[in-house]
Amino acid sequence: MKKLVLLIVTIVITLLVNKSWAQENDNNKESDSKQEKKDNRESDFRDKLIIGIKGGANLSNVYDTKGEDFQADPKYGFVGGGYVAIPIGTYFGVQPELLFSQKGFQATGKIIGQSYEFTRTTTFIDVPLLIAFKPSEFITILAGPQYSYLIKQKDVFTSSNSKVQVEQEFAHDDIRKNMLCFKGGVDFNFKQFVLGIRTGWDVLNNNGDGSTTTPRYKNVWYQATIGYTLYND
Repeated sequence: MKKLVLLIVTIVITLLVNKSWAQENDNNKESDSKQEKKDNRESDFRDKLIIGIKGGANLSNVYDTKGEDFQADPKYGFVGGGYVAIPIGTYFGVQPELLFSQKGFQATGKIIGQSYEFTRTTTFIDVPLLIAFKPSEFITILAGPQYSYLIKQKDVFTSSNSKVQVEQEFAHDDIRKNMLCFKGGVDFNFKQFVLGIRTGWDVLNNNGDGSTTTPRYKNVWYQATIGYTLYND
């Protein structure tokens, strides 16, 4: 009888201990799951208004819109400014930006048997208005129109010939300062930091009224930036 009672007590204690351990394990899993969900919510900014700054570089060039023999080499330029990401639900949004952006091209050739090097740097205020698709908290796909305003143009010419001749060679009869462009790319989101990759090109020619042909080109560029989130709510 004593052995039977002892066996029953042992079984009851074992069951109680196992139940207690299982309950504690479930509580730990539930706690870990809640913490993981909380961490995911804290790192997922897709449904939040975001204000940030960014800076990086453009690799730009130009091309002749009529397919004539106007060839140039790409050049690097600075790009920097700010952006606002406005959510429309979790997966979509709009992202206007305001950027100081350097574009242009480089060229080499010969004039009357003399070699020359030419670099043109065009400085724009770029205002892209991008539609954002956010399939995950780590990736944002963006595309949309961009308005660009030319604020400065700098030509650097290296040759033994006179500078006036080369300025006449590369001068425009009527430069268009207001440009309509298209821009697209991807953002990779790492909490407070954003790595952005873009490509863009002019929709309009650089010549203002369409009469000039010296030369009639459009800008095209690749852009890489690093952004930092100043505010999210």
